[in-house]
Amino acid sequence: MEFHEINQKLKETRNELLGLLHRMNRDQINHRKDPNSWSVGQICQHLYKTEEIYVVAIKRGLKSKESSNTDSKSLDFLLDRSKKIVAPDIVQPTDEIIELDEIIEKLNQSRQKLLETLSILEDRSELSRKHFVHPVFKEMLLIDWVRSLYVHEQRHIRQIEEII
Repeated sequence: MEFHEINQKLKETRNELLGLLHRMNRDQINHRKDPNSWSVGQICQHLYKTEEIYVVAIKRGLKSKESSNTDSKSLDFLLDRSKKIVAPDIVQPTDEIIELDEIIEKLNQSRQKLLETLSILEDRSELSRKHFVHPVFKEMLLIDWVRSLYVHEQRHIRQIEEII
């Protein structure tokens, strides 16, 4: 998949998420179906925390001098909501009530950090030649880290749709 296609998917997925959020009120955003589930606000908190951590991982992977022998991964498994994936502690949401404006601001900030990181790349093919170890999915090419952001967001958009 070409970089501009990935960039387009990132935009489309984020616009879909923001569209859902704008149709919700404060109570809907912070309501939890049960004590073991996340609210929409917590899902969004998880999404922007994940994106921020991914930016750090991508930057670290880009610093590597070695080319990777890792193959690109299929990320379709992320869309299978029947398979529970436990989020690492670092991207777990808190229990605090979050206002819509704050959620949108944090989502915009995390996306801006990602886009800034990607925009300064002189050679975008580095993303397909270098890898970094993901805490859940193990060795992943940096391009797969970027691709997994919109696939991960699509997974959680489905979760939000189930909630509402």
